[in-house]
Amino acid sequence: MQKKELLAEKVRHIDIKSFDSTPIIESMEGMSFTSRDTARAAHLLHRMVKDPDCTVILTLAGSTGAAGCLQVYVDMIRSGMVDAVVATGASVVDMDFFEALGFNHYKGTPHVDDGMLRDLYIDRIYDTYIDEKQLQECDMTIRKIADKMKPGVYSSREFIREMGRYLSGMNKRKDSLVLAAYEMNVPVFCPAFSDSSAGFGLVKHQWDNPVSHVSIDSVKDFRELTMIKMQAPVSGLFMIGGGVPKNFAQDTVVCAEILGKEVPMHRYAVQITVADARDGACSSSTLKEASSWGKVDTTFEQMVYAEATAVLPLIVSYVYHRDDWQQRIPRRWSTIF
Repeated sequence: MQKKELLAEKVRHIDIKSFDSTPIIESMEGMSFTSRDTARAAHLLHRMVKDPDCTVILTLAGSTGAAGCLQVYVDMIRSGMVDAVVATGASVVDMDFFEALGFNHYKGTPHVDDGMLRDLYIDRIYDTYIDEKQLQECDMTIRKIADKMKPGVYSSREFIREMGRYLSGMNKRKDSLVLAAYEMNVPVFCPAFSDSSAGFGLVKHQWDNPVSHVSIDSVKDFRELTMIKMQAPVSGLFMIGGGVPKNFAQDTVVCAEILGKEVPMHRYAVQITVADARDGACSSSTLKEASSWGKVDTTFEQMVYAEATAVLPLIVSYVYHRDDWQQRIPRRWSTIF
């Protein structure tokens, strides 16, 4: 097959504003298993948004952005449901920033000759394709941004803000999480920033500028996110997947204690995951287990064991159409640094 045949059908991002999932969520509340868990998760996210004292932290891991959920995250930020984001580098750079530059993810199939895809420079995420040449253009755009910055040590939040500034100056670009966060003063943290297209671009930047260059300090990320928790004692976590972003956000409670500041555990927590707890992980512990570490209160917590693209749009659409987000006061945490 030709490359253009394989990259013929774009992934379409779901628009939670275009449908009201309230009847579905309310019906699921009377059901059992994952349906009831999903309904309770929707109610808890709604409670976070309604709580006037609550700072909502969205954590992202996995490939939901490539799979069609980018607009969900953009709408959450633009409607003021989210006050900070902690994500994998891939979620922010390879998926969101990549599409904001004008590129796309494409519908594919897992039943394919991956050797053929490699020959065609097509990368595969299960049943989704990416043009590797376009991804390398994304890498070099990161390098271009770094080249224009004053050499020094930055948090990923500071660098991602520069990515948002870059997008805001483009004549043609798609809306994106990075752009929305820049315009809404919502800080975005990627504690493993280099594990993405950003890593390739920054390595190239440092290779070309061995003496004086930009570098990313993940410890500064941790300090900055902990500063937010210290100033926002009431907090809620809405977690897609788990891993580093989930644990990073949870650990701010313990970090504040280390710094001599007693802060409450995260009051609310929802996690959507397919990970298992039997190996002692669940992609960074169950929420009840996290309580033993002093990270998450167990009064308002819900695990949803589901593939996120199937339940996330229902949960967020429900909260969006309840309208309480319109009364929220933007936290604009980026302005404290």
